[in-house]
Amino acid sequence: MDEQAHSAEGTIVTNLTKHSTLALACAPLRKASMLALFLATTLVTTKPAQTQTFTVLHEFTGGEDGEIPYSGLTLDRAGNVYGTTTYGADQSCLGGCGTVFRISRAGAFTTLYRFHGIDGDGPEANVTIASDGTLYGTTEFGGAQGTGNIYRLQPSTRALGNATGTWNETVIHTFGAYNDGEGVLPWWGALIFDRAGNLYGTASAGGTGSCASGGCGTVFELSPSNGGWTYNVLYRFTCTTDGATPFSGVVMDTEGRLYGTTDGNLGCDGGTAYQLAPTGSGWTEITMHQFQNRDDGGEPVGGLVVDAAANAYGVTANGGTSGCGGVVYELSPRGVGWTFLPIYCLVGPVAGGSESAMTMDAAGNLYGTTTADGANRRGSVFKLTYNNGSWTYTDLHDFTGGADGSGPVGTLAVDADGNIYGTSMYGGTGGGCEFGDGCGVAWKITP
Repeated sequence: MDEQAHSAEGTIVTNLTKHSTLALACAPLRKASMLALFLATTLVTTKPAQTQTFTVLHEFTGGEDGEIPYSGLTLDRAGNVYGTTTYGADQSCLGGCGTVFRISRAGAFTTLYRFHGIDGDGPEANVTIASDGTLYGTTEFGGAQGTGNIYRLQPSTRALGNATGTWNETVIHTFGAYNDGEGVLPWWGALIFDRAGNLYGTASAGGTGSCASGGCGTVFELSPSNGGWTYNVLYRFTCTTDGATPFSGVVMDTEGRLYGTTDGNLGCDGGTAYQLAPTGSGWTEITMHQFQNRDDGGEPVGGLVVDAAANAYGVTANGGTSGCGGVVYELSPRGVGWTFLPIYCLVGPVAGGSESAMTMDAAGNLYGTTTADGANRRGSVFKLTYNNGSWTYTDLHDFTGGADGSGPVGTLAVDADGNIYGTSMYGGTGGGCEFGDGCGVAWKITP
């Protein structure tokens, strides 16, 4: 069934208390002008415990609603949230082809679209909402070559009058072969719009460079043209000093510059943070930081968020000083270069840090998730608040693997009231699915 009735706030699992276990177990990192010196005197502090309310919005069943919501949630202006499941529904694909869904502000769950393979397979990125309510996104696989699609979803006439009606999908770009230079396999990076209506994103492989002969990935642009879209590669990674495999997408500052990260595996490096600046003849790539898999962390797969002053913030999936499972960091422009500033050490197992970009609210607070850190090693939600030269870390929720799920990986959505929306890949009580117990959970944290 597409439409499932819920109460206005879904199912309340528990009232929970913010914990300080992460901060106590891992000594905070100092802000520093140079990572190796740690010269600054500002320390991360831990916020006193406060009560939050964690609400389950939907537990996925592995049926027509899909399973394994690898992406996060995206808010529209009416307070509805949208997301994708990577598996489930149509079994034409291994494990199911995945879905796009909506949860209304009142709590009603609707499957908007089920992928079938040729039209897409395995959506892992947050959807992007255009000003007219149209949804845009990517699938990692699918298409004629099986290397991914970029899609558009619009409500059908039936869907406009009936919440259970499906939406119409249009494939606006199909990726080709690994060696054609344009890139393949768009992973979990969401698309973004500029003010002119152009779309930007990344492909994790293809392009140029060796990278195990599969290409090192690309940054691309899609421009509306004569009722269709024109695809253009802005940059091809080479696996030298610029990195490789950009799993995450890009973000844009007020000057039209793009920012992102590369994973940096395949023998290239520990990953990079980069900027692409438009010029009269194209785009110029600047490597802002090359990660060393040491105190600065490694595998910055989640991407970046940029503030109004062009400071970029990100988090790594692993690394850091002893006991860390990832590093939250800031990159600030300084003259012709960039200064790397560690903000916080995430305690936990190796590769237990974050795989998603952080979210910044209007006040400049940062919100993020860890995949396998937290008190129960099932993942956590955290907040970092900057005030008077100091960052304050707050643990908002530690996942248990039960009804609240486990393994949050997608980028969070935060509304004007401070409510936080996200997903857990696994867990819940919806039954066993392809990759573990439980098919995943969509949830909300209310301050």
